[in-house]
Amino acid sequence: MAEVYYVGVDVGSSSVRAALVTRGGLLETTAEEPISIWEPQSDHYVQSSTEIWEKCCTVVKRVTQNVEKSRVRGIGFDATCSLVVLDQDFQPVPVSQDGDRRRNTVMWMDHRAEEQAARITNSGHRVLSRVGGVMSPELQPPKLLWLKENLRESCWDKAAHFFDLPDFLSWKATGSLTRSLCTLVCKWTYCPPDGWDSGFWSSIGLEDLLENNFSKIGSATCSPGSPLGGGLTQDAAADLGLEPGTAVGASLIDAHAGGLGMIGADIKGFQLPCEDQPITSRMVMICGTSTCHMAISEQPLFVPGVWGPCLSAMVPGMWLNEGGQSATGRLIDHMVKGHGAYTRLQEQARQRFPHTSENIYSYLNNHLSLMAASGSTVDLLCSSLHVWPDFHGNRSPVADPTLKGMVIGLPLSQTLDDLALLYLATVQALALGTLHILEAMKEAGHDIRTLFLCGGLSKNSLFVQIHANATGLPVVLPDQIEAVLIGAAVLGACASQDYSTVQEAMERMAKVGKVVRPNSELRGFYERKYKVFLRLLAHQREYQALMNQK
Repeated sequence: MAEVYYVGVDVGSSSVRAALVTRGGLLETTAEEPISIWEPQSDHYVQSSTEIWEKCCTVVKRVTQNVEKSRVRGIGFDATCSLVVLDQDFQPVPVSQDGDRRRNTVMWMDHRAEEQAARITNSGHRVLSRVGGVMSPELQPPKLLWLKENLRESCWDKAAHFFDLPDFLSWKATGSLTRSLCTLVCKWTYCPPDGWDSGFWSSIGLEDLLENNFSKIGSATCSPGSPLGGGLTQDAAADLGLEPGTAVGASLIDAHAGGLGMIGADIKGFQLPCEDQPITSRMVMICGTSTCHMAISEQPLFVPGVWGPCLSAMVPGMWLNEGGQSATGRLIDHMVKGHGAYTRLQEQARQRFPHTSENIYSYLNNHLSLMAASGSTVDLLCSSLHVWPDFHGNRSPVADPTLKGMVIGLPLSQTLDDLALLYLATVQALALGTLHILEAMKEAGHDIRTLFLCGGLSKNSLFVQIHANATGLPVVLPDQIEAVLIGAAVLGACASQDYSTVQEAMERMAKVGKVVRPNSELRGFYERKYKVFLRLLAHQREYQALMNQK
């Protein structure tokens, strides 16, 4: 029997990727294209949905160019939870003061709506219980409110359709306005089976969204992976280089696609503490520019400072809690590239790896190993250098976007050794941030025994090992390193009805690659380091309170 394929499309913060995936979950080929990010003013980040769709078409054509199109059974999209604005003719509407219509997408990491988010939090409305009690500026309600209050004529009055980016892509592919429960439940306060809470939107000043049964933000919903419309339209099929009618699965947020591409993997034979335990004993971390921490439960669990519980937002029929760190890969880059020794690091890395794809982080990891005393571990090098990592605010579990980063223990010198230590301390702080989230989830009733990591940072061996050491939990890495693309392809496989359920597709298409176990000898070190970590938070708040005194 001829092999059949599914296409997974992943729209990240700065690139669009596609993969051709077999029925058994093997990546045959991948392609990637960059996408533009504009920052018209501080903390405003915007993109173009037109450019994003064009790049989707480019990468899909590239990965399917050597296969018969009739053997491509389905396609699935995932994307960042950015906000796309279109008018009644489905044309772009500008989301910035400069009025550039092409730039019609407010990025997920755009924090322009911090003041609106704080107002919504202070309203104390019942929907807040589904987002950890605090409305984040990264969710869509405050962004919508900002657009109404600041761009009334140029944007709000002209807008007829507000899409989460994953739903925009599935609409563009099928013409279907049906939204995925993943996006609406996680980022828009939609709550099945009741649906939209009219009182909430009215209470925050967005009562105009109630018109025509909430048509501007979505009146029809379905679970991720459900087949949409009649599959690819004629126009979309031509754009993508596929056959009209090819099945399209309801989309996912990018992090959730990574979860889908990992959490259901068969782990028999790896001697993991989650073996013979329900899938609820696993937490997936999608580690890239930012990091999402996702755990599921059979019953709704409310975790302060953690988004959810969201029904059917990732795995149909299961409740999702989603913690997160707003800047992880971005923070590491910020710390390393802003250091005085960065130019020297680049030179040394080029000399050491002149003909390979090894990067500066491979060099730093090796440099730290050389710095560690014989028989000692790298982790212990930072016993007197500590970082609080919330340079872009805290998403979880403190849920305070006003928090700032902290570094304690800097010397006067700026050598390559100093840079390596600051990099190490930053990675340790991010791992302790994960422990902070795990503790909050545990207190609320989760029983997490194993971490599953994917995304760009999961390719960094130091980042992975330190997460195992700091949390005391084994870390599972996927067999196919691009788990997010596998998750997107799972959506296409489900829509094609080659698999009867998302769970069946996950088990067949997701596979374990490697297990990284914690170093038990470092347990005491990280217990002490975690106490320092928590005191940094307490101290920052204490300093702020002192400075706020009149």
